[in-house]
Amino acid sequence: PGSLNHEVSDANTYAKWGVDYLKYDNCNNDNVKPESRYPVMRDALNKTGHPIFYSISNFGKIDSVPIVANSWRTSKDEIDFWDTMVSKADANNEWWKLAKPGAWNDPGMLEVGIAEMTITEYKAHFSLWALMKAPLIIGCEISNMRDEIFRIITNPEVIAVNQDKLGAQGFKLKLDGDKELWGCPLDDGAVAALFLNRGNETASFKIQWSDLFLENNVVCITIMS
Repeated sequence: PGSLNHEVSDANTYAKWGVDYLKYDNCNNDNVKPESRYPVMRDALNKTGHPIFYSISNFGKIDSVPIVANSWRTSKDEIDFWDTMVSKADANNEWWKLAKPGAWNDPGMLEVGIAEMTITEYKAHFSLWALMKAPLIIGCEISNMRDEIFRIITNPEVIAVNQDKLGAQGFKLKLDGDKELWGCPLDDGAVAALFLNRGNETASFKIQWSDLFLENNVVCITIMS
C-alpha cells in the first residue's frame, strides 16, 4: 500500500480528515512481513488521539497475521454467489473464539443486493454476518437499491444481534447434512439462533433446547424468515 513507510504522516492525515475506518491491505508490501507492517500503522493511528477503526487483510491467512487490529479478514475477496458466501462463513467460523468487543473476525463486505443471489439467500447471508458479529459494510449500489434489499439490511432486530454488547460471535452448534444450527449468547441472557439450510430443497430440522444451552419454557421470537 501507499502508506508503507509513511504510516505516521498518513495516520495524521486520516485523523485530520475525521476518518472513522481504515482498511489496510497487504498487497505491494515490498516483502515486508505482516508481523512487522500491521503494528506500525496501529501505533500510528493510536497516537493521533482520533478513534479510527483499524481493519487489516492478509487475504484470509489468519495464522500469519498478528491480532493487532479491530478486525481482520478471514477470507479472500467477495464474489456474489451462494456457494462462495457460505464458504466464507465456514472460514470465519473456524476463528470464532478470537472475536470479542473491539476485535472481530471479518468475512468480507456484504454482497446483499449485488445481483446474483435470491432474496432468500440474501436473508441468510445478512443473518449469518450479523450473528457472526461481522462488520456490516454494504457492498451494493445504494442509489438504486430494491425495496426488498433495503428491508433486509435495515432489519433492526437482526442488526441488534450484530451490535449486542456482549460481543460473542455466533458459531456452528449442530450439523445434519445440509442443515446447520448456529447460535450465540446475548448480553441479556437470551440466545440468538440461526437455522441454515445449505441444500436446494425445503427441509425441516429438529433440535433440542439443550442444543442452544437452554432449559424448557423458552419464548421464541422470529426476526428474519
